[in-house]
Amino acid sequence: MTFGYPVFLDVGGIEALVVGGGSVALRKAQALADAGAQVTVVAPDLVDGLEAVATVVHRRQYDRGEAARYQLVITATDDASVNTAVAEDAKAARVWVNSADDPDNCSFILPAVARRGAVTVAVSTGGASPALASRLRTLIAERELTPEVESAAVELARQRAAIHAAGGRTEDIDWSARVDEALRGQTAPSREGKVR
Repeated sequence: MTFGYPVFLDVGGIEALVVGGGSVALRKAQALADAGAQVTVVAPDLVDGLEAVATVVHRRQYDRGEAARYQLVITATDDASVNTAVAEDAKAARVWVNSADDPDNCSFILPAVARRGAVTVAVSTGGASPALASRLRTLIAERELTPEVESAAVELARQRAAIHAAGGRTEDIDWSARVDEALRGQTAPSREGKVR
């Protein structure tokens, strides 16, 4: 069994294609736009709100081969043959593609995501059960992504910046105690300028 390689992509400014005009396409386009991608939507009909999310909208059917013009592609139509065609075109052009609810036509899958400030948690079942991933995401968000976690991220970022400003490296530091202190709302000023 192979496992996916989890990454967080910087999609700011990239050209992304979403094929489909329904509610699933809207969710996918919204997530891309929120992350800064330039989203082109191709679909003959669009649900309310999708046009406002997209950078460019083409109200038409998908044209074979057009996936090759983008850096990232998502297909979310209710027509399996269209989704397959989009995925084939993207893969042939070495473009990353996600086909909603169709892991066999994906070169990447989208996890269930929860965010609190700078902290992002992503949960995946490798496509086995998106419903389980979604439920686990909700449980983690409710139980673990607290205001203290958000504040800790801010404090730890400040500490890292202070260490870098002093000419230090953060990779060599055992962060365990600092993380625990930040989660409790405590800081350790005596250690901020210490370079290890």
